[in-house]
Amino acid sequence: GSLCRYATDPVVNFTIMALIIIGGLGFAVWGDIRHHRRFSRLSVYSRLVVIITTVLIFGGAGVFAALEWNNPNTIGDLTVPQKLMAALFQSVTLRTAGFATFDQNALSDVSKAASDLLMLVGGSPGSTAGGMKTTTLAILILSAFSVCRKKDDAEVCGRRIDGSAVKNAAAVAVMYFLLFFVGGIVISTAEGLPLSTCLYETASAVGTVGLTLGITPQLGVLSQLILIVLMYLGRVGGLTLIYAAISNKNQSGAK
Repeated sequence: GSLCRYATDPVVNFTIMALIIIGGLGFAVWGDIRHHRRFSRLSVYSRLVVIITTVLIFGGAGVFAALEWNNPNTIGDLTVPQKLMAALFQSVTLRTAGFATFDQNALSDVSKAASDLLMLVGGSPGSTAGGMKTTTLAILILSAFSVCRKKDDAEVCGRRIDGSAVKNAAAVAVMYFLLFFVGGIVISTAEGLPLSTCLYETASAVGTVGLTLGITPQLGVLSQLILIVLMYLGRVGGLTLIYAAISNKNQSGAK
């Protein structure tokens, strides 16, 4: 049941959302905010984290509100303020918290796909959240914009983003999406379940979110082992795994 019984309680909803956002921004960002107070004085990194986090939270809430507005099994039977609160909570909790104020099985297929993306992104570096991180997504978006504008380098707040940062972001994103898709396909094939359902589970696992559509207890040993491995890899982090693999390869080559 998670927090379904508190779906219309603003105190519980906004308290949990505040804690999720505080934990997801990261200690470095909060230290920067504590010392500088004003947004314009924050470091480029902190400003980027705050901007992309805000866009993801309210953008995701808008998507869920639009898609689930008339769905009686999710938010369709709530009042307008309660619908907006429930949509906002869904957008926030997908970033790594794992709480739910309505049955996740009742989401439309499009909403489940949007949920998968938010779970894969996760929180910010140095935070309590998992996922490939908000800065990874931001760097990839900025890099795409620079290509469209025919610029050699991506920029943010008047600063050039180093090419190695773009490469790292691309490598982490590719790794997370491969783990997400391959894991979902294998589980779907092994269990004979819909791919969208299995992808929701693998996105939650690799993003260390904790949400589920309730199929995990019925999965076979192979599928459960896949989810265990994905949770472990997601918690260790993309760059850590990539650097460890490269380091081992270089050491083997040296020998």
